[in-house]
Amino acid sequence: MLQQITPYFGYLASLCLIIALLVNNDLKFRWFNTFGNIFFIVYALVLNAVPVLITNVLLLGINAYYLFKVYRRQENFDMLSFKGDEKMAQKFIRFYQGDIASYFPSFTPSVLQDNFNFVVTRDLVIANMFSAKVLANGDAVVALNYTLQKYRDYKVGTYIFEKEKDFMIANGVKRIVYTDVPNKNHRRFLKVMGFEETLIGEKNCFAKLIAA
Repeated sequence: MLQQITPYFGYLASLCLIIALLVNNDLKFRWFNTFGNIFFIVYALVLNAVPVLITNVLLLGINAYYLFKVYRRQENFDMLSFKGDEKMAQKFIRFYQGDIASYFPSFTPSVLQDNFNFVVTRDLVIANMFSAKVLANGDAVVALNYTLQKYRDYKVGTYIFEKEKDFMIANGVKRIVYTDVPNKNHRRFLKVMGFEETLIGEKNCFAKLIAA
């Protein structure tokens, strides 16, 4: 029975390695490679393919080593407020406008002027730009929360919504609200970050309470 399904382990391994070459995130690249190595090891053990087994055991060790380094790496995060008319902010938005539009299609740079804005730096590199309209009741209605593709490993989100709660609260924010989340990947991100679907007025929204 095991030998009959063995070819599927080979197919799964190949698929994982193909996906690894397509992703733009170092962490995902390592994980897909790791799964591919594991499937190839099972495949090699059943078929007694020693060269395949040796190669993938070595590659599994290499991937495990780099995953260990990624998870143990200490990164420096910082949060910097901005008004919206700064040249760097405008250049950032123009450069990433195509990807921004796929997550926040209704966003326009003009809304920054009246919003609560900040960028998150990761080892002194801008990793995220956030902009929200803070209402009198403490709701921060998000206009933009864009993270560069290479940094979409939930660390930036955890930094914003968990580690820097006090910064948000100091700026009058009690609850983060998304009135529209058209991108399914961003919807998944919000659920991981603890946002819940809730009815605000007559509109279904995603919201996360950060201050009582």
